[in-house]
Formats: sequence, structure tokens, C-alpha cells
Amino acid sequence: MKALLQRVSSATVEVGGKQIAGIQSGLLVFLGVAAGDTQEQVNWLTDKVTGLRIFPGQSTGVAKPMDRSVVDVGGEILVVSQFTLAADTSRGRRPGFSTAAAPELAEPLYEAFVAELKKSVPVQVGQFGADMQVALVNDGPVTFLLER
Repeated sequence: MKALLQRVSSATVEVGGKQIAGIQSGLLVFLGVAAGDTQEQVNWLTDKVTGLRIFPGQSTGVAKPMDRSVVDVGGEILVVSQFTLAADTSRGRRPGFSTAAAPELAEPLYEAFVAELKKSVPVQVGQFGADMQVALVNDGPVTFLLER
């Protein structure tokens, strides 16, 4: 399971020309589910996403560029399914997707990831499997790839 995190000042998702989700300050998370992923990866990843200190804070009066989590700053999370994160690009010029989980296996893990996040922070979601247009303003820019 892979998650590409982007710290954003805003992000939206459109499907068919209509906005279906949007957040202000927080994280845009692109989630890729690979074949063989389980609830163990979901648990590790949600803990990491909600606890990763990538927002600015202050400690003893000194500004620190990455000292607070999305939970600490009261941010939101927008989760977008992104099967291409599970692509195999090791050979040739065309990505292979045999390493990605089949939709019927990936969607329940995606939903479990979202449900776990909702226990800690407000969450918006894209539409699983849809052709989505994602717009964002990356704050920093700050981008991290988490993999388990």
C-alpha cells in the first residue's frame, strides 16, 4: 500500500464536471492498494498519515517548519484512490498493473483506510474508480511517499 501525501492549502475533486469533494488546509492523500495488501497496512498507514509531523509549529518560542501533525493543526484530509501508485515501471516504457489490487479487493481496503482516518480528522473522498480531476494548491511544496 502506498500513499502520496501533499500538504495543501486547498484541494478539490471533480467528476463529470461537478465538484464532489473539497478541503481547505490539510492533506491530499493519493492511495494506491497493491495485490496482497491487508488491514495491517491500513492500520500502519492511517497511524502514519495522522501522526506525521509535517505542519509548521512552534516550540519554546522558535518556529519549526515541520513540528505538528494534521490532527494537531485541525486540518482536513482528502483521500483519492490512485491505482497507478501500485504500477510496475521496472521494465519497458509502459507501466504494468499486475501489482495493483483488483478493484473488488482494493475498494474495501480503501474504505477501511478512510474509516480509520475519520476517527481522528475530518475526511473528504474522491469517487473510487472514477475518472477524476483533482486540483490542489501544494503548501510548501511538501510531498511525501509512504509505503508499507
